[in-house]
Amino acid sequence: MNELLFTDIHTVSGLLKKKKLSPVELTKMTLDQIQEHDPTLTAFITVMEAESLAQSKQAEQELLEGKYKGRLHGVPIAVKDILQTKGIRTTGGSKIFENWIPDRDAVSVQKLKEAGAIIIGKANLHEFAMGATTENPHYGSTRNPWDLKKIPGGSSGGSAVATAAGMAFGAIGTDTAGSIRLPAAMCGTVGFKPTYDLVSQKGSFPFSWSLDHVGPMTRTVNDAVIMLETMKENVEKMEEANVIPFENLKGMKLGFPEAYMISRIEPGVKKVIEKALERLQDLGAEIIPIELPLIEQALEALKTIAQSEVLSFHGPLLNKYRHLYGEDLKYRFQFGHDIPAIAYINAQRIRKQFIKKTLRQLENVDALVGPTNVQEPFEIGTMVPEQAISNMFTLGKTPLANILGFPALSVPCGFTQAGIPVGLQVIGKPYSDRKVLQIGECYEKAENWVKALRNNKNYLKLPQG
Repeated sequence: MNELLFTDIHTVSGLLKKKKLSPVELTKMTLDQIQEHDPTLTAFITVMEAESLAQSKQAEQELLEGKYKGRLHGVPIAVKDILQTKGIRTTGGSKIFENWIPDRDAVSVQKLKEAGAIIIGKANLHEFAMGATTENPHYGSTRNPWDLKKIPGGSSGGSAVATAAGMAFGAIGTDTAGSIRLPAAMCGTVGFKPTYDLVSQKGSFPFSWSLDHVGPMTRTVNDAVIMLETMKENVEKMEEANVIPFENLKGMKLGFPEAYMISRIEPGVKKVIEKALERLQDLGAEIIPIELPLIEQALEALKTIAQSEVLSFHGPLLNKYRHLYGEDLKYRFQFGHDIPAIAYINAQRIRKQFIKKTLRQLENVDALVGPTNVQEPFEIGTMVPEQAISNMFTLGKTPLANILGFPALSVPCGFTQAGIPVGLQVIGKPYSDRKVLQIGECYEKAENWVKALRNNKNYLKLPQG
């Protein structure tokens, strides 16, 4: 195992800047890792070998000439295959767009390229990002590197696995009800969903235009900060925060909506989360019990909104290409057709009420905390189409941040008895993205899960060679 491939963006960036490491060398090592392990993991739909090598040669020349573009310059990054890449096919995980080659990049991809990042490939996903398992009937199911029989979570499962398995130093994912954070939690990586509209959705296949978010998936919280700083827009809306990482969490008040957060939680996962909350308290944070009025109605509203909005894009395609969709998507589309306009309007009304009430609950706390996933990943091939809608709601507590549109982070916080990672979730107020990341980084450093992940008995028990 090449240890360099399992370090973080911050580390390799420093080596590249000091010319102690070549972008071409790093890209070739990453491509070799993909060649060795992706046939098992199926994290990629398209590996951009020629393109990434060309980008790395350009990055090397720029660095030699002193034209340093920042901390992503020369660093291999994966892109979820729902985001457009100029001149490279963008499938959305579907057969319908199997051969579609966009003439422009998604805004977030363009920003990474401008920062000198090397786009190493297009990551696998649940078809059109409409599921929590990344079991793709067209391009193969992505496997969890901690247990190859298990799902990695979804829909950004390929992005999480590529990052976890040394096949990219980070990735772009999308998140409509938890599609960044859930696979990050289940694969032992960091996933960050920014405040709604902080990172542009332009150039991404839409699932639900009012719930979709684009964000970074990395190995450390600091790496998520590096990617977010490159990808973000609407900078003026972000709350100021001390850019120096917190040494502790003294004075921090963290709300814990226990009734919601521990419902349907597996005992092994609960034990890990309880230890994580104790660690937050050890760091000086005060854990404050709070309520989330209208939470159940709001989550039902999210389902109504998502299933209605998805048809605004897929409706015309269904008329022509219904036979090319996977069975679970065909099942889901039935519900969107049956939702009357008044139900959609009422769902948006409930959403507004819920946001207002939640902001009132958050007046005296800095952020909410709780589990990302409440269940361990299940085995690939055991899901039936009827479960597709409910999986995100039963596997984790991620949809809450989407109906709110608030920033949300998942950071590794331990392992179940079976050796599968668990994620701690931090949800902040609108545009408090920096504070959420600082809380997560303070916790991460106290536990040093980056090292613990690599020392775990199950870490990347992959067939060699």
